[in-house]
Amino acid sequence: QVQLVESGGGLVEPGGSLRLSCAASGFTFSSDTMMIWYRQTPDIEREFVASIFGAGSHTNYAESVKGRVAISRDNAKNTVYLQMNSLKPEDTAVYLCYANVRGSIYWGQGTQVTVSS
Repeated sequence: QVQLVESGGGLVEPGGSLRLSCAASGFTFSSDTMMIWYRQTPDIEREFVASIFGAGSHTNYAESVKGRVAISRDNAKNTVYLQMNSLKPEDTAVYLCYANVRGSIYWGQGTQVTVSS
């Protein structure tokens, strides 16, 4: 059974940092697995944040987070990370982990990030 479990969210002040984790199980976690972070709010159904794929760990970022966010993976720990710096109130959202495993799509339950003073 494939599972994606996000963690690391919380309340942070503007300008602060958080590192989100997505722990994967139930499938062979490798560089060939496309892993993506999305976020959603009541106003935005689902928005792409960052992705990582391939042996070279090719990454891609939304323009809204480029330069402030870094996605990485640790295949030995079956985990994908999202390091978020210089957080802004508009980064407030539920952050969800997505995996494409040989064409099958899986989602985590999400972790809440709230940026507020």
